[in-house]
Amino acid sequence: MSSRAPRKLAPAPRPVVARIRRNGRPRGATAASRIYADLRTELVSLVRRPGEPISEAQIATAYGVSRTPVREAILKLSDEGLVEIFPQSGIFVSRIPVAALPETIIIRKSLEETTARMAAEQATSSQLLNLHATLERQREACAARDREAFHQADEMFHAGIAEVAGYPGIWKLILQVKVHVDRYRRLTLPQIGRMSEVIAEHEPILAAIERHDPERARTAMASHLERLLDDISEIQTLNPEYFDQPA
Repeated sequence: MSSRAPRKLAPAPRPVVARIRRNGRPRGATAASRIYADLRTELVSLVRRPGEPISEAQIATAYGVSRTPVREAILKLSDEGLVEIFPQSGIFVSRIPVAALPETIIIRKSLEETTARMAAEQATSSQLLNLHATLERQREACAARDREAFHQADEMFHAGIAEVAGYPGIWKLILQVKVHVDRYRRLTLPQIGRMSEVIAEHEPILAAIERHDPERARTAMASHLERLLDDISEIQTLNPEYFDQPA
């Protein structure tokens, strides 16, 4: 167990799903896509918390559409395991499946060890400048205690490494598999000192890429992502209501 002082996740802002209407009422397939994207963002960011009910009628009213595109979006989210549909009972935000986290983190780690290694082999000066700028954005977000901006810069850093490696599609694949890891990661950021620690873990990755040292870049990335594995038990203990409870 870490000696860091733990802190539970602060209350999240309420869903802002209705903001979409400033551009007019969405229609047809576009409506379903936009509703899906907005709801997915709220679910992954934990704005909508595990166990909370979701009202199709309420969302349809907020978007000014029928319930058909809302239902399409809900079904797609159900396929991703982000919501659970119970006939006669309702629709609820799913809890984070703790048993699935290790496998997903291992998949991500394997893929990103590869992108870090390949990025170190071929990074250009301009690409390195972009990675440094992204890391600086993380430092600024950390100083401002802006967890959302920090998370977005974190995503940009890892996506940028895949871009430098010449395989941006690897990051797109990672995005598909790490949805529940992202929900779990949101719970790690409020821990005292965690954002600073993430930056400290990113720095040797970037330094190795800049030195064109593939093996050091790979091992630095592996060490960074292994931290996610190490923290699962502690974060689950601090936030049991966010996780499923396997029998």
